[in-house]
Amino acid sequence: MLAGLDIVVIALVAFVILVLFAGIKTVPQGYRYTVERFGRYTRTLDPGLNLIVPFIERVGSRMNVMEQVLDVPTQEVITKDNASVSADAVAFYQVLNPAQAAYQIANLENAIQNLTMTNIRSVMGSMDLDELLSNREVINERLLRVVDEAVQPWGIKVTRVEIKDIQPPTDLVQAMARQMKAEREKRAQVLEAEGSRNAAILRAEGAKQAAVLQAEGEREAAFRQAEARERLAEAEANATRLVSDAIASGDVNAINYFVAQKYTEAMAAIGTAGNSKIVLMPMEASSLIGSLGGIGALARDVFGDGGDAAAPSTRRVTPPRSTPARTTPVLNPFDQNRTES
Repeated sequence: MLAGLDIVVIALVAFVILVLFAGIKTVPQGYRYTVERFGRYTRTLDPGLNLIVPFIERVGSRMNVMEQVLDVPTQEVITKDNASVSADAVAFYQVLNPAQAAYQIANLENAIQNLTMTNIRSVMGSMDLDELLSNREVINERLLRVVDEAVQPWGIKVTRVEIKDIQPPTDLVQAMARQMKAEREKRAQVLEAEGSRNAAILRAEGAKQAAVLQAEGEREAAFRQAEARERLAEAEANATRLVSDAIASGDVNAINYFVAQKYTEAMAAIGTAGNSKIVLMPMEASSLIGSLGGIGALARDVFGDGGDAAAPSTRRVTPPRSTPARTTPVLNPFDQNRTES
């Protein structure tokens, strides 16, 4: 009797332990478990320790709620301008609602993969080849928007869709290489032409500024020369006026000095001429000596020995004696190598 009771107790304890083990469910982090009661979804178990009713409830689907990567295989795509290219992609998705992902769609990954491939053909087929190769960001954005909207009823969130590679045919690649080379040569020629034009403009501006500065310099020089001539003329006029006043006052020495000065300047100019060393003129050599004597006498009158320079002189210089004009060779006073016979 006692032995049979012990067996029943042991069997009861073992049954309780088995029921507890069947009712305790541990859900790892990153996963969600759906619970079904007699085949019907009732709730979702969160990560950690959970209890279910054994033999009545069971775990339906174990859903991974972490972000997952799905490779989209390579496929042929016909572009808008009838160019055939090969393209593959990668999609990132995450389960937001485990119940919808478990019971709204069968074979979730296959559904997302086929949906992405279909939309790749649709999006890329509506674009030209050049636009397709240069606007991957636009393609990715359009694919993401379309695919994410399509999987929302499944409790899925598509976070990213990226085109990995686009392979045009070989002949198209060679044609694009030739086109790129032609475009670069064209840009080089345009840049060279622009550089030549800018250089010509800069040279013209430099020449213009140089001409303006030269003209301003010439104008300034002309003004200075005119001013110098004006001052020289004023000096000549003052000298002439002073001589005229002296002559008008009866001072003959002033006119003798004036005539002798001009006479000497003329002789110096004739003697320093570079085209001839012997000049034939109707003159007398003694006239120049007489003129020089008149200048000396005038200087003695003005700056005499111990005399008052301010006192007017009463001596008169005898003008050079005039002789009949004859034509004789006149020696250049600056040429010491010639003598008159």
